[in-house]
Amino acid sequence: MAKRIEVSGLAAYYGKTRAIEDISMTIEPRQVTAFIGPSGCGKSTLLRTLNRMHELTPGARVEGKVLLDDDDLYGTDVDPVVVRRNIGMVFQRPNPFPTMSIFDNVAAGLKLNGVRRKAQLAEIVEKSLRGANLWNEVKDRLSRPGAGLSGGQQQRLCIARAIAVEPQVLLMDEPCSALDPISTLAIEDLIASLKGRYTIVIVTHNMQQAARVSDTTGFFNLAAQGQPGRLVEMDDTNKIFTNPAEKSTEDYITGRFG
Repeated sequence: MAKRIEVSGLAAYYGKTRAIEDISMTIEPRQVTAFIGPSGCGKSTLLRTLNRMHELTPGARVEGKVLLDDDDLYGTDVDPVVVRRNIGMVFQRPNPFPTMSIFDNVAAGLKLNGVRRKAQLAEIVEKSLRGANLWNEVKDRLSRPGAGLSGGQQQRLCIARAIAVEPQVLLMDEPCSALDPISTLAIEDLIASLKGRYTIVIVTHNMQQAARVSDTTGFFNLAAQGQPGRLVEMDDTNKIFTNPAEKSTEDYITGRFG
């Protein structure tokens, strides 16, 4: 079941360096929210705070609140592993487990969660591959290495792996940046088909992609070089791209900087 994310007063650090500051936003369920902005303004850092991956970096820490519905993800009694299970991540470059078959790539998270019955695993793997629009392409070679697929297929395999454990939120960090245009279109179509079941957040440098796939867009920028990233504005995607409230947003979208 998709859930709403509420971020308030969020700051993230790498050691003493503050990467982002005072981020507050609401991310709605069953929608696609896009983060745009120039490189180095903290979009991916923010994404990683939403499922507590940021703190896996030595010296990294977070201040502020992230709520998944009413649950504080940074509460003292919260297990980060459970958070990451509920909030899946798809990375910039496809990262199938290289020594595993297509089937075992999708089943990996299920097995970690205690699913052992072969019939149940097979059922969920098929359902996940169908959900990722990949089943018809791989159903006759499930025992072959996942790393043997094309780049676009590998990325859809990673999405199948992420949705197999039935997360509530799906985070995507520039999921198409390493892909060709045809594979990119396939991923964008997939995002559109998945948003009815998940809360989806995507970081992208591709303005056209943000405009095509997202319902809401947040624009991030630096106040000055060397300063932490901040959220400049966040609104309905159509408004951000046609009538933004801030001049810096318009300048970025029209290519005047960034």
